[in-house]
Amino acid sequence: MEAVLTDQKFQSKKTNLFIILAGIFLTNAILAEIIGVKIFSAEKSIGLSPAGWTFFGDYVLDFNLTAGAIIWPVVFVTTDIINEYFGKKGVRKISFLTAFFIAYIFIVITVVTGLPPAPFWLTVTPVDDAGNAFNIDFAFNTIFRQGLGIIAGSLIAFLLGQLIDVFVFQKLRAITGPSKIWLRATGSTVVSQFFDSFVVLIIAFYVFGDWTWPQVISVGIMNYIYKFVVAVMLTPMLYLGHSVIDRYLGKDTAQRMMDEASSDTSFFN
Repeated sequence: MEAVLTDQKFQSKKTNLFIILAGIFLTNAILAEIIGVKIFSAEKSIGLSPAGWTFFGDYVLDFNLTAGAIIWPVVFVTTDIINEYFGKKGVRKISFLTAFFIAYIFIVITVVTGLPPAPFWLTVTPVDDAGNAFNIDFAFNTIFRQGLGIIAGSLIAFLLGQLIDVFVFQKLRAITGPSKIWLRATGSTVVSQFFDSFVVLIIAFYVFGDWTWPQVISVGIMNYIYKFVVAVMLTPMLYLGHSVIDRYLGKDTAQRMMDEASSDTSFFN
């Protein structure tokens, strides 16, 4: 009887942990898709002039980033923690679930941007701050339809990045064992986000948009550099997350989950 209660407690904690991690993952991934349409200047955000670096004499490199890049590092850290405690099946499960909801967003945006605007809504904000005529329905549709390209590109890039991430993570784990969390976490992120950074821009802004290759390459490089740097900087957060989870689960339960994750057994079988 005691063994049954112990196992029930183990499964309950395991389920609760996955729900929490999945919620963090889903929220940030979907939010990044919605806000990713905006490209912002990192230099101007902190009061500096654009860098204006050149790449091979042709491509101008400024620190221009997609707004979604700001919170993607949270997704990286969450992915690595899910990978650590639930293995590749856990990451794949939440990744495909997230991809489904991203596709759902795509469908909803397509429908709502096609709805005719209410006449009074068009007069709520007739002019912008500079006194120019402003069509709120046109602005709404332009922003969100541009976001459709990002959602389509992100859907492909996201799944590709996640599958590469979990593959590299598990390969590094097989080499390092339970130690060197920073190596497998940072290593998997560095590899997977190289593909993610460029695939989303190519599909969203080159295929569906009107960007040039120089724009794609310059923004892609900056996005990747940002993700790389932040991934390294967030390594302490990964260890903090491990510490909090280990305290919640208990040392024996945490170790059991990590052993199962590395052997890819239980929970998702």
